[in-house]
Amino acid sequence: MESGIIEYVVTEALILIPALWIIGAFLKKTPYVQDWYIPWVLLALGIGGGLALLGVNPEAVIQGVLVTGAAVLGYQLLKQTVERDG
Repeated sequence: MESGIIEYVVTEALILIPALWIIGAFLKKTPYVQDWYIPWVLLALGIGGGLALLGVNPEAVIQGVLVTGAAVLGYQLLKQTVERDG
């Protein structure tokens, strides 16, 4: 992902990617959380984390969206590679 979404994420926000991945893994194991809720919860947490780290400004919201995208994309790449057919 060197030439992907990561190049747009500021250094301060990189810590949110593994944090969101871990939170997503816990949510996935939670029986009363439906799968389609997980990306929305992670998006809210990613934006909240961006605001907490970078202050209240539009760039922080954008960084929150980017780190959430990187976390969800990374998880899906791993999952789809492991579970692929053939």
